[in-house]
Amino acid sequence: MPHRQSLSALNRMLATGGISSTEITTHFLDRIEQNQQLNAFVSVDREQTLAQAQQADHSRRNERNSNLKGLPVALKDIFCTQDLLTSCGSRILSNFVSPYDATVVERLDKDGFIVLGKTNMDEFAMGSSNESSYFGPVLNPWNTARVPGGSSGGSAAAVSARLAPAAIGTDTGGSIRQPAAFCGLTGLKPSYGRISRYGMVAYASSLDQAGPITQSAEDAALLLQTMAGFDSRDSTSLDTAVPDYLSALNTGLENVRLGIPKEFLDPSIDAEVLSAIETALEEFEKLGAKLVDIELPNSSAGIAAYYVIAPAEASSNLSKFDGVRYGHRTAEFSDLLDMYEKSRAEGFGDEVKRRILIGTYALSAGYYDAYYLKAQKVRRIIANDFSQAFKQCDLIAGPTTPSTAFPLGENLDDPVSMYLNDVFTVPVNLAGLPAISLPVGFDQSGLPIGLQLIGPYLKEANILSAAHSYQKVTDWHQRIPGDYE
Repeated sequence: MPHRQSLSALNRMLATGGISSTEITTHFLDRIEQNQQLNAFVSVDREQTLAQAQQADHSRRNERNSNLKGLPVALKDIFCTQDLLTSCGSRILSNFVSPYDATVVERLDKDGFIVLGKTNMDEFAMGSSNESSYFGPVLNPWNTARVPGGSSGGSAAAVSARLAPAAIGTDTGGSIRQPAAFCGLTGLKPSYGRISRYGMVAYASSLDQAGPITQSAEDAALLLQTMAGFDSRDSTSLDTAVPDYLSALNTGLENVRLGIPKEFLDPSIDAEVLSAIETALEEFEKLGAKLVDIELPNSSAGIAAYYVIAPAEASSNLSKFDGVRYGHRTAEFSDLLDMYEKSRAEGFGDEVKRRILIGTYALSAGYYDAYYLKAQKVRRIIANDFSQAFKQCDLIAGPTTPSTAFPLGENLDDPVSMYLNDVFTVPVNLAGLPAISLPVGFDQSGLPIGLQLIGPYLKEANILSAAHSYQKVTDWHQRIPGDYE
């Protein structure tokens, strides 16, 4: 069955003619229809998607160099798509269809990938549980009473339940890696600037980065190869060569120094998570890695710095959603200002309003220096900590999250507890580094546990290779939730 195959395996099957794109795509579209209870997708156009699959089959028959024609993927509903709704999980964009495609979408299309649909997400990517979406919460396929993580929870749930072989998400403070950990998947957050942000609706522009959520590191490398590269339309895009990620996968772990920060192995972390991480690190040692004790002394300040910087940028980025040019507009208003106020009050959810208020306050006269400027200084200190650490090691390893997936509704009334789920992922975004989460076990409740590997800037190939080496001798990444096998 196609859903039991990885993206890479499906690509090989397509290449040999063992299956058609239309067959694969039809199979996944049927699974999406049959599993709507997960609420993973918000937009699916079956007719359009099948037409793309049929065109891909035609191209394969007539173009010998079309290696990747016909592979289906899901797309987080934060990327502009010309023919599908782009809602960002918000009422304020619940009727918005973009006039253009994001660069990521263009590059997927150029290499023959087919978009199965747009996945549910925390509103404007603000959240760690996928409960703030206007379209309702997404459920975790491993236990539907648990959250799938956020903000890319729809993408993670879709891949975990094998409603799609892979998906694209975005990561501002951990929003690819945390849901990947909660759903037993491989989630890659590339270096800032490695993938164009053009057409990706902005939350916090200096932190946002697109990346793949997949079954394996091999699949992540396959997608990253397509997505990465310079884009003149994005001023933060890096004009630098893109490595051959697939060729670098088998570099191995011999003599790779794996730094273990004492700050990432705090006793407050769930004991089962710590145990699984320690067992995984022993496996890395068997594969030739050398464990090195390191320190990231200021990483604990990451959450505080992030929740000043990100809301500040969000308050600016979201100011354009005013009901004038596109999106939701209130039905009754007395004047222009009243229209602004009512449209935004009706269109934004509680979490988005909270962050806009925090950000506006941090940027206001008299508070800019005390909050925003100080947070930016802390950000630089955290980045310097990573630079010093990488003088002692090649990669950094630790838990992706302090616990496994928590129950739906548990943290809705306690935003600070929700924010603390990103304690190990946020520092990476502040430093602009690449990182990957990979599954390394389960707790006694059968919930997945993720390990995070962090690399130096632009060294995605190194972390992909390390993850691939581990996955060649383990099968955690091949596990499928029982109800979706």
